[in-house]
Amino acid sequence: MAKYGEKAQSKVKKAMHERKAGSLRSGSSGKKVTSRKQAIAIGLSEARREGAKVPAKKSARKTTKRGAKMSTKRAAKKSTKRPAKKRAAKRSTKGSARKSTKRAAKKAA
Repeated sequence: MAKYGEKAQSKVKKAMHERKAGSLRSGSSGKKVTSRKQAIAIGLSEARREGAKVPAKKSARKTTKRGAKMSTKRAAKKSTKRPAKKRAAKRSTKGSARKSTKRAAKKAA
């Protein structure tokens, strides 16, 4: 099964011809594209925008893999129930006890 569709191939071919002719320009800066790799990237990007059969970018693949891993980890954590921690209650009583002893020491002095 082919990775790239016909439309994607034609877009890359067109971008390469434009680069050879010197008329291919990059996005917002408008600089002339001289790199072969950049011309291919521009062609694939245009093909993606038009919905051609093109694999996802590497960066997009990494984030989806990472997201899938994280979601499975979260699901595993949720499935194992742990008893609620009573740390907050302990802290609040300790803190109030300290404050009251400090106030008493100040009044005495």
